Amino acid sequence: MAGYTPDEKLRFDQLVKLRRLWLKDQELSAREPVLEAKPPGAIAKFWSGFLEPKNLWRIYTYKAYRGGVFALTRILIPAWGVHYYVKYHVAQRPYGIVEVKPKLFPGDTIMETGEVVPTLPETHGHH
Repeated sequence: MAGYTPDEKLRFDQLVKLRRLWLKDQELSAREPVLEAKPPGAIAKFWSGFLEPKNLWRIYTYKAYRGGVFALTRILIPAWGVHYYVKYHVAQRPYGIVEVKPKLFPGDTIMETGEVVPTLPETHGHH
């Protein structure tokens, strides 16, 4: 059997015609869209003005962004890496950068203020 039957051909032609009509209905006329355009809100106004080419705000924001990226990637992260390496791998003592203050006992003199640490009162408590 070759080709479509008369019923299949009629159905196929009807579908093709309906598809063409549907596609034609999708085209907008010069009057459409019928809805009026709303005036832009405050945020939309800000961004439309802010994103204009060669706008001063845009230029300075880009410069600040590039400066921040440079500072982070070329200064802060490498400085942190060097600090970590020196603190934990190069120092003679472990945690060598952190110094422990000397212990103070009664009768010792505080070097910064010159005060003498008072002796502890002797109590005869229940302990």
